Amino acid sequence: MLELEQGISKLPGAKFGDDTCPLNHTFADGLYIREIFMPKGMLISSKLHKTDSPYFVLEGDLTVFTGEGKGGLVRIKAPSWGVTKAGTKRILYIHEDTRWITVHATDETDLEKIEDDLIAKSYDELPERVRNLLETKTEREKLCRLQ
Repeated sequence: MLELEQGISKLPGAKFGDDTCPLNHTFADGLYIREIFMPKGMLISSKLHKTDSPYFVLEGDLTVFTGEGKGGLVRIKAPSWGVTKAGTKRILYIHEDTRWITVHATDETDLEKIEDDLIAKSYDELPERVRNLLETKTEREKLCRLQ
């Protein structure tokens, strides 16, 4: 996934960081709610998640590449919801303007500290239990391909 992200970064007009798409941050009793608006036509690489968290697609239509399953592509049309598992990193193509919300359990309100708690800059920064799960999954997938 990181190699794909690097390839995308070399495309003309590639942009990086949270300034690329408008974000809205909301806090409620022990919760951080993050809303991102992704305009039609964008190709986006998500952040690498350290924790499990629910997500909600309130409006829009997008294709998500996860690298898993047959082809690794999933089409999501609003309304939709699911759970992002720790260790997830996605590439998204936005077919129609999309609003995506994630909810995270935290009492923290400092956005930089929240980012440090929730987002890994590399797979090495993931919690050990998550790295072990990813390594086991990768080995299983290799075995399945050999059969």
